[in-house]
Amino acid sequence: MWEQPEKNLLYFDEKFKKLKGMQDVIMLPEMFSTGFTMNVNQFSEDMNGLTVSWMKEKAAELNSVITGSLIFKNSNKYYNRLVWMNPDGNCQSYDKRHLFRFGGENEHFSPGENKIIIEYKGWRICPLVCYDLRFPVWARNKYNNDNFEYDLLIYIANWPEARKLHWQTLLKARAIENLSYVAGVNRIGTDGRNTKYSGNSMVVSPRGEIIGEIENNKDETKTVKLSKSDLMQYRGKFNVALDWDDFQLT
Repeated sequence: MWEQPEKNLLYFDEKFKKLKGMQDVIMLPEMFSTGFTMNVNQFSEDMNGLTVSWMKEKAAELNSVITGSLIFKNSNKYYNRLVWMNPDGNCQSYDKRHLFRFGGENEHFSPGENKIIIEYKGWRICPLVCYDLRFPVWARNKYNNDNFEYDLLIYIANWPEARKLHWQTLLKARAIENLSYVAGVNRIGTDGRNTKYSGNSMVVSPRGEIIGEIENNKDETKTVKLSKSDLMQYRGKFNVALDWDDFQLT
């Protein structure tokens, strides 16, 4: 629901009732409590705000990580900030690097400067946001001393239906080129800017195979199990990382 945080959190409350004990990580879309709004003055929060407090409560209740993004204000700047909330109440955050200028996001938000790598239950996870998907250099995995920087790349999004083919294709590309699982979660429906979204959330294996997918425009939750042993086996058989080009962002 457009710009209605309280109602949206109640909506997710109902969804979560079926999930307790079934998952390690719950992924929510970009700006899941408001929609992709540029009304930053009205809907920005801090770490003590409504949405983060709700995430903390639900993560503890479900004994699961909950991640999604919302609008944060910090030192008179606004950020599209992904919050990774652990069951114990500790959290990490990532500020969206690539701002969607075609929707005016760059006029209201400041870009993030750093990626984060989260270690959780034996996995190394890199969470990114929506438009970041179009920039493979930013998402590039690293390989040093027989170790990969991450095993799972996450994208939370408000990705319009008009470019759903790009969404589906780029998620597969990021998985193949980075020898990593990729999970992309997108919203459905029509927002207050009359932009339509078809969802098409999916999880892709490092082979580029879809191992979990939600149908076009379907309101559904889906649980997908990832195999670390399968990932390691595939990397061992086809480790193209040995031939990756070295580079450094400046």
